Amino acid sequence: MTSLDALYAFLAAMLVSAALTPLAARLATRVGAIDEPRARGLSERATPLFGGLAMLAAVLVAGLIWLPWDAETKGILVAAIVIAVIGAIDDAVELAPGWKLLGQIIAAIIPVAVGVKVVVLTLPFVGSVNLGAAAGPLTVFGLVALMNVVNFSDGVDGLAAGVCAIGSVAFAVIAFDLDRAAAGVLAAIVAGSSLGFLFHNFPPAKVFMGDSGANLLGLLIGCVAVQGTLKTNAVVALILPLMILAVPLLDSGFVVAKRLRYGRPVHQADQNHFHHRLARVGFSARRTVIYLYLWTFLLGLFAVALRFVPYSDDHGHFNLGWTLLLVLLGLLALAVSIQVVAVLEIGGFRRLRARQLRSVDPETSEHAIDAKVQQEIVTGEWDAVQAEKRDDG
Repeated sequence: MTSLDALYAFLAAMLVSAALTPLAARLATRVGAIDEPRARGLSERATPLFGGLAMLAAVLVAGLIWLPWDAETKGILVAAIVIAVIGAIDDAVELAPGWKLLGQIIAAIIPVAVGVKVVVLTLPFVGSVNLGAAAGPLTVFGLVALMNVVNFSDGVDGLAAGVCAIGSVAFAVIAFDLDRAAAGVLAAIVAGSSLGFLFHNFPPAKVFMGDSGANLLGLLIGCVAVQGTLKTNAVVALILPLMILAVPLLDSGFVVAKRLRYGRPVHQADQNHFHHRLARVGFSARRTVIYLYLWTFLLGLFAVALRFVPYSDDHGHFNLGWTLLLVLLGLLALAVSIQVVAVLEIGGFRRLRARQLRSVDPETSEHAIDAKVQQEIVTGEWDAVQAEKRDDG
């Protein structure tokens, strides 16, 4: 397999996904798999689900043609069918969290059972670490976690599909450089199926991917990360996936930490994701996804640069020019990251003011507190100042 095969697979998956997504939306409408507007979401109208089924078809078509027909490919494609079907059932009838988790675990076990697992992990400054008997369970845990990470990020039109498409392209480039052609082709297929669906999902979305699509993308990207980077001896094997997937990982990590902090179930949806917080700042859906696309792209570009830029001869000697280029790319990615954090948090003041408002009225919801703090930041007026004005009047 060559990079040209990856290109053909990408184009085929994109075309199949783009062509079948409207049909999947019609099927969703017919069976009642409709996402209704809700307080925790950003959608303002009822939207059909099942976009994941179109992406599944694209993955199967392109995979059967361009992927090697070995045990690992069979396991990945069977797992893709299993998780997409379970997700589609959830889209239609809304399964209990426990059943969804069980379905994710079953789907993750399938590729791991045929060899898609990390047995030896290369860590910076440590070297090779043999996971032994823990290899299988840890890989299953990682795949399940990534399914939920993508699912958590699927909260605004076009976000999950776009972020997964960008990340998959980065994975494909890196996988080919690491002589992992099968993983590179699979990554290209994931990117193509995501982009084809995105034609119908970019704001304002005509169809949502639903759990059938979010879980599917999480599983496939997890398999790509395992096959394409984590199973290699590259020193940056662990760093690259974390960097490429940093945006959804940070988003999910922040949300889960906040839910645990306030004693709420991890699976209980809320309005604390990056896209919710950007919306409260005043961003439109399109501006939100473009903002997060750019962040993902720059982090992915830096990950690719770490692999391709010849900044070192692997013997402790650095090339000044290439090292400066890499540092500049890193600083650019860091600057964008800081900018996003600044927009989301606006430093310690926001946290301090939120604590003050919560102490005055402990029953106030987090959403109401965030909205109040944002209003104060935008207007530059706080309750104490306004009270003084009323007293003076």
